[in-house]
Amino acid sequence: MTKLIKKISAPLISLILLLNMSSAGMAETTVSAEVGFIFNTLLFLICGFLVMFMAAGFAMLESGMVTSKSVSVICAKNIGLFSIAGIMFWLFGYNLAYGIPEGGYIGKFIPWSDSSAIDTGYSDGSDWYFQMVFCATTVSIVSGAMAERIKLWPFFFFAAILSGILYPIVMGWQWGGGWLAELGFSDFAGSTLVHSTGGAAALAGAIIIGPRLGRFTKSGEATPIKPFAASSIPLVTLGVFVLWLGWFGFNGGSQLAMGTADDAIAVSTIFINTFLAGAGGVLAAAVVTRLFIGKTDVIQMLNGCIGGLVAITAEPLAPSPFAAILIGAVGGVIVVYGTKFLLQMKIDDVVGAVPAHLFAGIWGTLIVPATNADASFSAQLIGVVAVNSFIFFVAYIIWSIMKATIGLRLSKEGEMKGTDVTETGVIAYAIRD
Repeated sequence: MTKLIKKISAPLISLILLLNMSSAGMAETTVSAEVGFIFNTLLFLICGFLVMFMAAGFAMLESGMVTSKSVSVICAKNIGLFSIAGIMFWLFGYNLAYGIPEGGYIGKFIPWSDSSAIDTGYSDGSDWYFQMVFCATTVSIVSGAMAERIKLWPFFFFAAILSGILYPIVMGWQWGGGWLAELGFSDFAGSTLVHSTGGAAALAGAIIIGPRLGRFTKSGEATPIKPFAASSIPLVTLGVFVLWLGWFGFNGGSQLAMGTADDAIAVSTIFINTFLAGAGGVLAAAVVTRLFIGKTDVIQMLNGCIGGLVAITAEPLAPSPFAAILIGAVGGVIVVYGTKFLLQMKIDDVVGAVPAHLFAGIWGTLIVPATNADASFSAQLIGVVAVNSFIFFVAYIIWSIMKATIGLRLSKEGEMKGTDVTETGVIAYAIRD
């Protein structure tokens, strides 16, 4: 009997101890400050890598959308603007945004420096990197809209101003704790602060520089597509897929933390809503073009995806999956009709950057209160008007000054030959249109 009790009691005691240990482990819901620091930093770095890869997506999309005589310059613009944006954001862009006084308007013109500490929650360097690739994305939006007639170096000069000064100022108004943050403006990952900013600067530039030669007839009608045919629809499609992938880093990383289960769940939800909004934009553009134009326009489907992704960027966490699809679908429809509107206004936006980023960005920002109870429509409206007005008018002035001094546009002869010949001397394709 004693032997039997010993045989039973030993495993029983071990089981009780194991259960107690498991309970203690399960009750621990947070990690140490250092482990949280590591996970948060890792989120910034991984998502930053994804956002950086969007530069490849923009290069592909724009290269495919322009005619074959302007592809090399698009490549030069995209790698050049990314390099310029990174240096300018280090030089003083970061501190213009994050050195802003609480409720203020502008930070300090000083270089970024590392002061990482465990209690910050993440490495300062990882935050700089993550914010820098957002800055470069903003500048990328401008590149394609003015393609095929703008000189390369004036564009680089504007890229330096936008990345080093203009974008950091509006970024600081909200993300840096400035006056829009104090007002209650909400823009989770940048529908307005990134995408509308880039779109507004692109719109100002497209108006100042004017359309490509022969893009509109004397009566104002857009000319047939053949003289302005996209060089490669497969390349545009690959570019959109790369951008869609990068958007998971764009929105997911904007959670800014991965140190708790709640953060991990939030990032997962953001991924789902980001995907669904892009899908909604694609299908909405496909349906609208089929029903009202007569053919399913693949370019509008691709830009509809971008419009849907831009629209959900202002609030990718709060919406239900169905709401995310609807928000993205409206973004896709806005792209279709926004493109038609620009053509009616005789504004030549080569890649559709203004409808996809400016118009869809405005929609995505204004609809935030429908899913986020903490946001107010009045604050959203003020933020949209303030950011877009500031960027448009300042960019309009800068483009105008450059046009009157150093010149923006290629000569008529240069434009007819193509920007590849006149600006880089490197021909992208041996067989051209």
